[in-house]
Amino acid sequence: MHVGRMLAGPAVMFLSLTWSTCPGLAIPQIAECGLSCSQGFTCKSRVNRNIFNNFCRQPPTSMSPLVLEALKLSTAMKCAPHNGCSLLLRVQASLVLHESLRGLEACSMNLDTQETQCQSVRVSRASRRLQVGRQLQVHFDCFEVSVAQSLYVTLRTVPHFCGVQLDRQYHVEDCRDEDVGRNVPVCFAEKFSYWVDRSRKVILVQVPEAPGGPDYYVRLCLKWFTCEDVGAPVRVTVNRISRTVSLPYSQELPCLCLEGWSATPDAVRMQACPFEDETEALWDAVHYHPGDQALSWEPACPVSGHVSLCWRPGPGALCHTLEHSSRPAHGRVQYPRVDTQPQLCLKFSTSRGFWVRCPFQEQGFQAWKMTAQPAASQGHLRVTFFSTSAARFQVQLCHQRKTWPPACRPVLRATALPPASGDFMADPAVAFVDIPRDEACVPNTCIQGWRTDVHFSAPQQLCDLQCTATGDSRLGPGAS
Repeated sequence: MHVGRMLAGPAVMFLSLTWSTCPGLAIPQIAECGLSCSQGFTCKSRVNRNIFNNFCRQPPTSMSPLVLEALKLSTAMKCAPHNGCSLLLRVQASLVLHESLRGLEACSMNLDTQETQCQSVRVSRASRRLQVGRQLQVHFDCFEVSVAQSLYVTLRTVPHFCGVQLDRQYHVEDCRDEDVGRNVPVCFAEKFSYWVDRSRKVILVQVPEAPGGPDYYVRLCLKWFTCEDVGAPVRVTVNRISRTVSLPYSQELPCLCLEGWSATPDAVRMQACPFEDETEALWDAVHYHPGDQALSWEPACPVSGHVSLCWRPGPGALCHTLEHSSRPAHGRVQYPRVDTQPQLCLKFSTSRGFWVRCPFQEQGFQAWKMTAQPAASQGHLRVTFFSTSAARFQVQLCHQRKTWPPACRPVLRATALPPASGDFMADPAVAFVDIPRDEACVPNTCIQGWRTDVHFSAPQQLCDLQCTATGDSRLGPGAS
């Protein structure tokens, strides 16, 4: 059994600053919200009704624009017996007190509703006279916030001087946080459980019991920046006998998620993704478009990583990346004019590892072949290309190295020519090139050939050719 989790909120990157002494500490609990100032200062707080007053005055020349030194934010919980806990935003600010300053003001705006609340801290006149030039640190924690709320917090001086301001974005913890999920009523009141039946390709969802409460919605969705519907939401009415809903799915994707929420305005949505660790299905969406000879892939879920073309010299060999083929895997990736060789593959690399798909290994794709035989001219080897369609080829000799890929150093490079005139060959196409035997028939030497009339071609290679004194040439064990 799994427990649903809350949707984290809008797709915005937030800076979350805490003033705990150690990272990872539990959310602190407080008995009452309040205000505290540095020793030696006398302060008082009040709710400021002049919300986000945009009028400012020019600061005096003696005031540094960096008079506001820090703004740090964190979350606290205020708990009541039998009623659970509510969340509060804690604000820690520091400034260097100037003779023109009477205090500071902090405003918190909900990015979803634009609702704003402001509080100001005033320093007593006596403290201002005695403490000019000293650092004032203020802690206040009476901003009421909600689970998974996105906030924009602004710190200004009192009075408000132009250009003297600090801003932070902050995201309140959601129900996935252990302390929030265990203590805030909205989290444990809305949970659902589910089971996956892979043989039937359905997810069974049991919605929470809520006698006398509102109806409940569940749905499947694909989680991108928001969760996009996969079918219509299912409504579970209060008087329904069974609290279990069956949701069919077609493919087990890591971004296929469940959402559940009460049929009330602004209800918190719980979320669970049953297949979030199963990425294998993402790499199967590879398509070849014969018209423009393009190979494409488009992720069904958000992916962080890279895609590249690679080639396998032989069955079971490592797949080696082709130059200039690496692309970020953020969206649709397309490679134009691709050679349909069985050795040509797509490699997907993420933080979890890499996967290889070779779309041209299936039957039906016409591939070209390369052979090496004795040439008519003495002392040469003829490399011949056979293709069922018009193509251009190039061949080179290279010396293998002990490391792989061998990074073969070119010894000879030549363009294979068709036996008849013309740039492209008639169908079926045949091209050849004669290369010196004494350079090709030595150990650790390979002949590589590839197409040059496409953007991406996987080479074929023949290695360690066994050339006899009688002029016969056979492929050795290193041929591929």
